[in-house]
Amino acid sequence: MATVSRPVLPLADGAVSIGSFADPVVVDPDPQLLAALVAAYRDASPAAVEPDLDALRAGARGTEDPLSSATDLPALTVLARESVVGALADRIRPASRLAALAEAEVWDLLTLADPQPNAVLAGRADGCVLVPAVRARDGDGEEEEAAWCRIGTDATLRDRYEPLVADAESVRLRTPSRHRLYGAIRARCGAAVAAEAVRLLDAGDEPLGRGGARVRTYAAGARRGAIDRELRRACEDAGIGSAATFSRIKSDLVEAGLLGTESVSQPVGRPRTRLVARGALAAASSPAAVLAALRNAGVAVGGDA
Repeated sequence: MATVSRPVLPLADGAVSIGSFADPVVVDPDPQLLAALVAAYRDASPAAVEPDLDALRAGARGTEDPLSSATDLPALTVLARESVVGALADRIRPASRLAALAEAEVWDLLTLADPQPNAVLAGRADGCVLVPAVRARDGDGEEEEAAWCRIGTDATLRDRYEPLVADAESVRLRTPSRHRLYGAIRARCGAAVAAEAVRLLDAGDEPLGRGGARVRTYAAGARRGAIDRELRRACEDAGIGSAATFSRIKSDLVEAGLLGTESVSQPVGRPRTRLVARGALAAASSPAAVLAALRNAGVAVGGDA
C-alpha cells in the first residue's frame, strides 16, 4: 500500500495542513501558489499524483493500485483563473499532476472569471487570506521559493465564495495524468512501449510541452516496434493528441532518417504498418541519447507548448 501523508502548504509563519480545514476551498491562487498546492499533494501521495514507472507497472498488473492512496487525500475545491491554470498546464509534467488530482476527484478544479482582491484558503469553520511574503534572496542573488503569509481568521470566508463556486465551470485539462497515459499506451501497444514512453517523457530538464511529449511518445513507439495505427489511437485515448497530429511528426522523423516502416500481414484485412527506428534513434542506448539523436536531426523534443 502506498504511503500517504498530509498535504501541507508552507507559509512564512509555519506550514498549514490542508486537511485541517473542513471542505476546503482555495480562491484565486497565483501560479506559484497553485504550483505549491500541487506539490503539497504530490509530496503527500506521489504514487497517486506523480507515480514512477514501478508504481505504474504495479498498478497495471493489479498488484497495487496507486490511485487507492488518493482516497486518503483531503478533497479540495480550487477556483482559479484560466491564465493561472495555463501557466502550469502548458507543460506536460505539472499538467499531468493537475490531471491526476482532477481524474481521481481529489481536486474540483473550477474556472474563476474575475480576479479577487487576495487569494483565500477557507473551510466551513475557519478561513484566511494568503498574501505573498517578502521573498528572500540566496547567496547568488536569486529569489528563493515563494512563501505566503496567513492573514486573519474568518469563519465566514467560505460562505462568501459559495455563489462563485456554485456557478463556476470545471477546467478542461488537455494533458492526461501519467496513469492515464501509461494505461492507454499499454492497453493498445504493450508494456514495453508504455515504459519507453514514460522514460522519454521523464528525460531532460527542459519544460516539456504537448508537442515535445508527442514527439517523444512517437519515438518510443518506433524504438519498440509499435503498430502505427495503434500508437496513434493510444495517444488519442490518452488525450495527448488526435491521430492526425502525428502525421507531421512521422514525416519529420522519416525525413531525418530516424524512422522507417514495415508491413505486417494480418489473417484478415489489410496489412498493418509497424514503426521501425532507424539510424541514431535505433542506436541510442539511453533516454538522453534518444533526445540527442532527435535534437541532432532538428526534431523538437521539448520547450514547446
